[in-house]
Order: sequence, then structure tokens, then C-alpha cells
Amino acid sequence: MAKAFASQGDLADKQESFVRLSDAAYCLTAEGDPNTGVVIGDDGVMVIDTRATPVMAQDVIRHVREVTDKPIKYVLLTHYHAVRVMGASAYHAEQIIASRATYDLIKERGQQDFESEVQRFPRLFRAVESVPGLTWPNLVFDGGLTLFLGKLEVRIEHLGKGHSKGDTIAWLPRDRVVFSGDLVEEGTTPYCGDAYFTNWPDTLEKLRQFKAESLVPGRGAALTSAAEVDRSIQTTAQFLRDLRREVEAGVKAGKGLREVYAATYQALKPKYGDWVIFDHCMPFNVSRCFDEMSGIVDPRIWTAARDIEMWQTLQG
Repeated sequence: MAKAFASQGDLADKQESFVRLSDAAYCLTAEGDPNTGVVIGDDGVMVIDTRATPVMAQDVIRHVREVTDKPIKYVLLTHYHAVRVMGASAYHAEQIIASRATYDLIKERGQQDFESEVQRFPRLFRAVESVPGLTWPNLVFDGGLTLFLGKLEVRIEHLGKGHSKGDTIAWLPRDRVVFSGDLVEEGTTPYCGDAYFTNWPDTLEKLRQFKAESLVPGRGAALTSAAEVDRSIQTTAQFLRDLRREVEAGVKAGKGLREVYAATYQALKPKYGDWVIFDHCMPFNVSRCFDEMSGIVDPRIWTAARDIEMWQTLQG
């Protein structure tokens, strides 16, 4: 029987957890669904990644209001994927912050990515009709940006390419908490459809040098000790190395995409097959890695039509 496309068969609600990491840092996780970070400063709140629709974002707002009545002043986009950013309008934030490279991605492929991800994640895009349009940042930075929420320092940095070309982290030096976006995943398969395999491990090493004591990954449970943080960063990097090794070998041997996909899937499944969204991610991951190992440096744009064509080709 053919596998359901992407996450179209994943329709069961997930158990949410609103986790306190420090006096200022919280996160909302949901069994491998995209995570949302919350930073509570002296005079306001920052939300990190927004959920996929304004209606879905109301759940984040409800949790925030359980712990503070301070205004939500900032929304930070850790990168551009529609499932992360399309709920931004619900927060009525003064500033929507993103890296320059993330802003460029929205200009380049914002609408195509939106249409693609709605098709992939029907459960996460509930009430998609509530999305007023693409989410555009109004505060864009290049290398980094430091904000003070009262006395609370929040450092926002673009460490390098990885999951996308615009990946951004938020670092609370006082609390030693980092929000990594999808640069790091915990018990969840990294999505690499817009990735830079050559750069991502080096970017993770830069992140590891922060020596954070807590980390909110893009998906999966929050890490609450330095040892857990280090392990999760290195596990993410190992997945990338394992996948690249298999794909690169196939490309060098002159094999086609379908044959490389089948071999890579079989090689990685014993080690990673129980990670969340493994079957969803692997066709996109291998397709992108095959391109990069073949000399296509920047990711090609995924469209709803390209998604289906690729899936049917690789899944037979």
C-alpha cells in the first residue's frame, strides 16, 4: 500500500506541554509538532515561532496569559517555513523580527511554500482561511541583534546556513537558555528540504559553543541540562552526516534519485525510523541532498505540484 503523502495521514491531536525553563523562558511543545518559545521580560513578551494559523496561535496566547498579562511586543521568526510563521497576525506584536536571509526567502518563495505546506500538514493548518496573507517582518537584521525586555537581554543571531539559509537563534545569556528553531531537533527527524548539508554541521558547532543549559528545539521535548543540550545537537549533526554519506556515495556512483532514495531510506531506517515524521521527511531530505551533492548549491523551490510529483516518483 502506498504511504499517505507527507503528514496527510497524521490527523490525531497531540498532547501539549507548556514548560518553564527559567523565570523568563517557556516553551509550548506537542509530541513532535512545531514548538513555540516564549520569553517574558520586565516590560513585555517575545513569542518565538507562531504556529501555522491565527486560530492555532490562540492556544499559545492562552498559555502565555496563564503566566503573565504583559503585552506581546515581539514575534521572532527563527526561519521561513509557513507552518512556523503564518499565525503571526494573532499576536498583534509591535515588531516581527527575522534575519535578512529569511526576509529574502519570503520574497523568493513565500506563496509557494505556503501552498506546499498547507498540503503537507492539514492538521496544523486548521482554519487556514484565517491567515490574512504572507507574514512579513518589519525588523530585519543581518548578523545579529540584541534586544532588552526591560533588564532582560535577548541576543538574536544568524549563525549560518543550516535547516535554511536564514536560521536564527535566540539566546538568553542570564538564564543560559537558547531557542534553536529547526537547527536542532529532539527525537524528531530533521527536515532538510531547504537545507545546506555542507554548512549545517558547522552552524551546529557554533551553537554548541554557547554551552547552553537549556535548549528549545524546533520539534520535540525541551532539553533541560547542558548534557542533554550537547547530546541533542550532536545527534542532529550525526543524522545529517549519515544521510549525506549515503546520498553522496550514490551520486558519485552515478545512481539516479530513486535508487539513491531507496538505499538511503533502508540505511537510515534502523537507526532513525522511530523518530517523528521520518517517513514524511526522507523523500524531501534525500531529494535536496541529491541536488546539493550534484552541484545545485541553493535549494530549488518546493511547490504543491513539485511535492506530489517527487513523492509519486520516489514512493512508486
